[in-house]
Amino acid sequence: MKAKFLIFFIAFIFSAVSLSANVIPVANLTGRVTDKQNGQPIIGAFVGVSSLRVGTVTNNNGDYLLTNVPRVKLLIDVSCVGYKTLTQTVDLASTAKVDFELEMSVIEADEVVVTGSPIMGKNSKNSTPIETVTRQQLVQSGASNIVDALSNVPGISQVTTGSAISKPVIRGLSYNRVVTLNNDVKQEGQQWGDEHGIEIDQYGAAKVEVLRGPASLFYGSDALGGVINIIDPVVANPGAVKGQFTTNYSTNNGLTATNIQFDGNANGFVYRINGTYKNAMSYKSPVERVYNSAFREDDIAAMVGLSKNWGFAHLSYSRFNSKLGLTEGERDANGQFVDMEGNTVSATDLKSRSLFLPFQHITHQKVALNSNVSVGSGFLKTTLGFQNNQRRELEESIVDPSAYFYLNTYSLDSKYYFEAINGWAPVIGISGIIQNNSNRGEEALIPAYDMYSGGIFTYVKKEWEKTSIDAGMRFDTRKINGKEEFDFSAFSNSFSNISASVGATHQLSEKINLKGHIGRGFRAPNIAELSANGVHEGAFRYEIGNPELKQETSLQFDASMDWVSKYLTIELNGYYNFINDYIYYQNTNNEEIVVDGELFPVYRYVQGNSAIRGLEFSFDVHPVDQLHFENSFAYTRGTNNEAKTDLPFIPQAKLINTIRYDFEGKKEAALTDLYASLGVETSFKQDKVDPFETVSNGYTLLNLSIGATIHSKAGKPVVSLFVSGKNLTDKNYIDHLSRFKGIGVSNIGRNITFGITVPFAN
Repeated sequence: MKAKFLIFFIAFIFSAVSLSANVIPVANLTGRVTDKQNGQPIIGAFVGVSSLRVGTVTNNNGDYLLTNVPRVKLLIDVSCVGYKTLTQTVDLASTAKVDFELEMSVIEADEVVVTGSPIMGKNSKNSTPIETVTRQQLVQSGASNIVDALSNVPGISQVTTGSAISKPVIRGLSYNRVVTLNNDVKQEGQQWGDEHGIEIDQYGAAKVEVLRGPASLFYGSDALGGVINIIDPVVANPGAVKGQFTTNYSTNNGLTATNIQFDGNANGFVYRINGTYKNAMSYKSPVERVYNSAFREDDIAAMVGLSKNWGFAHLSYSRFNSKLGLTEGERDANGQFVDMEGNTVSATDLKSRSLFLPFQHITHQKVALNSNVSVGSGFLKTTLGFQNNQRRELEESIVDPSAYFYLNTYSLDSKYYFEAINGWAPVIGISGIIQNNSNRGEEALIPAYDMYSGGIFTYVKKEWEKTSIDAGMRFDTRKINGKEEFDFSAFSNSFSNISASVGATHQLSEKINLKGHIGRGFRAPNIAELSANGVHEGAFRYEIGNPELKQETSLQFDASMDWVSKYLTIELNGYYNFINDYIYYQNTNNEEIVVDGELFPVYRYVQGNSAIRGLEFSFDVHPVDQLHFENSFAYTRGTNNEAKTDLPFIPQAKLINTIRYDFEGKKEAALTDLYASLGVETSFKQDKVDPFETVSNGYTLLNLSIGATIHSKAGKPVVSLFVSGKNLTDKNYIDHLSRFKGIGVSNIGRNITFGITVPFAN
């Protein structure tokens, strides 16, 4: 049945491609990109149609050429480092030449975004707050994984298990309340676990868009808290082959991370290959090196496809493979770490890159078919996905896993974009997931299960010169069938609900933009919440699920204001989220249980009507274009309104202050894009905690980074270099969301990362 399902939709896509290829008229779009202030041509500016995943760069005269694009209205985005991104709708049915003028600015005020609405457009016209992080920012952050690289975005935090495992937290919500998209496929990798990270290569992304707020309308159940959308690069120019080599080294844990990628375009036949290898020994906190926190990772990804006048169809494959040590924190009488046999760990083993028991071995494979083709007067965008997630937990043997989760996920997401009528742009869409999980180990925390999900939605957006409105409604249903095995009884639960949203934006003046959004979301309980029964080794607890749990529903109010002027940029976001039947686990009355002679605290899943509210505030003072004083503050508070208690696992309030200077240089200079930044990151005391939690003290970290790009005499970039230092004062601290807090193990100490990127092209 599943194979027929996939074959049918693959045949449907290529049939649509064949039909549309014969009827869609095409055109070439040419023009020049210049500096608005002095009229000089801009070399290397990107001109593209992101919805079709095509683009080009300007030549030495500032000229560009987009070939074989459909003769319809398209949103063109033009960008270049040091300039504001320009977005403009162009009707190719009536014009073939458009010139663009870019305004100098190191502030990105209105980039094109694809998240938060089916319709790609300017960020200022999206009613939900979205933050964009570029590949350069991801690489130069010195982070060990992609979630760690996003943790400085206001409102974004992370649940960490050492330096290798990070889970995203958006406005206090995490686990199955945050959807991660990669190549338009909803990532499915056992997100219910504390120590289950996001199995995605951080070097494969062109950029990441972070949506803060409910997005169930577009992404169904699990998008109650927000979305992290990891976006692939656009394809190369026709006839081009390009790529880049990146390598980093971090001093704290000796992390070496190397990535190479290249892509090409042979008359519309496009391809891309990406590979990454990471290796690290155990990290060092300010007081000790943390035993068995080493990790290894190797990733490979490839894409082939067609990008033609009718749109595109791309087939991609990725394989993420990692082994991560699991620190249990057991010590001898002198407070030194001990191994599985109770022996004091030697200095050699502490610095070893070998993995000791226990450790995880995770393999995540993904196949996706993405297409966007012309059908009738509109476009049909479809993504078919298959994922296989294998999570092995090895406790007593490096060969035979104690727990082995084997998860297969088949997914479909399809949207049809109607031709706009009097400026009203409607979209309809369907999505579906078939998922089955089996246990192949000696023990199990959750039972084997089958899950079936489906959803349908409708959405419309209208834009005027200064105002936009959008609204939509969605219906979702989900069924979970748990199987009888081990000590689990069979069960079957069904959930369904309606999601809806309405939003608006208004440009109050040339400097001020307002946004407002009301969203109703829905989330079905995950398999662990419904049925867990056993020791969760990596989380140091015994979990007990509740098959009687109800679905969560939320109603969130969100408002924001942006002020952008020559010397000052301000952004203020406020939100209030009512969540009925909010689910979380709790240790009540210090309940404990003995398993195999070892004592574990018992955590049971409970729920209650709750509220999460907070704000994000940021401002950037730039008296001159080169100097920036960047500041951001994020605060979240969560309460159980029925029990009159604070919710657990709410992140600490965080203030980040950064002074950055971008040294001005001539375009033809050998050294460009030279910058230096000094940052102070302050996390405040978290004393609003659930009764079973403990208070977390505040802490302050000092960070520093510098970087530059070296050019050839012909003006092409030869190499980019950076140095990123984190926690330079070697501050000893434990973050409130660290899973090592319960065993008294501190976060990573001083860490300096050196990086180099070498681009190449034919």
